[in-house]
Amino acid sequence: MLIAGFPAGPWGTNCYVVATGPGTECVVIDPGKDSTAGVDQVVREHKLKPVSVLVTHGHIDHMWCVAPVAGTYDATAWIHPNDRHLLSDPLSGMSRESEQMLLGGNYSFVEPDDVRELADLQTIELAGLDFVVDHTPGHTQGSVTFRTPYGEQDISEIMFSGDLLFAGSIGRTDLPGGDHPSMLRSLREKVLTLRDDIVVLPGHGDQTSIGRERATNPFLLDLIDDQDGTTAPITRGL
Repeated sequence: MLIAGFPAGPWGTNCYVVATGPGTECVVIDPGKDSTAGVDQVVREHKLKPVSVLVTHGHIDHMWCVAPVAGTYDATAWIHPNDRHLLSDPLSGMSRESEQMLLGGNYSFVEPDDVRELADLQTIELAGLDFVVDHTPGHTQGSVTFRTPYGEQDISEIMFSGDLLFAGSIGRTDLPGGDHPSMLRSLREKVLTLRDDIVVLPGHGDQTSIGRERATNPFLLDLIDDQDGTTAPITRGL
């Protein structure tokens, strides 16, 4: 499997390009601001053809370039219906700090020509790969993660976690559409039930694993101890 990831834009959002190997079709996950050049470089270097764009959630730092990337490669965009409105109106889901970053700019957002909606526990086959969709509300109402089989180096799956789970932290829940009890339920039901060997590729920061986070992430440790998870130090995301 070929997985190329790079941080893009002022929020350092991780964009991923995933394929079975060079010279094949591929999917692009979370093309945020300033990610088009990085996607183009990966596509050219490995002779890939993007056929789908997967969006873990509708925050502007993850969807800024969904329409340009989908339009350039005639690709289908996939997003959960609860976040679909953010494709054309991302400002409604922004923090005050992020709004300040964009002051003075003339920005216009539209849906890609081909948008399809994701459902919980759905398996979608794209570019020769199977992706299991888990609906994980909390950071946004329509947040999802994507898991795909890996089967190498004692790794059963790769999980693209968006802003649900980070190395040592979780996504913030104080933005429009965020909900902390829903976040804790998603972590309890959709993360703690997974195998330790699953590698987690988050929306920001370094990769980690389910086992590492189960053992060290203060939010998950609080859940394991049947606590409410509110005493941990930081959350992340836009």
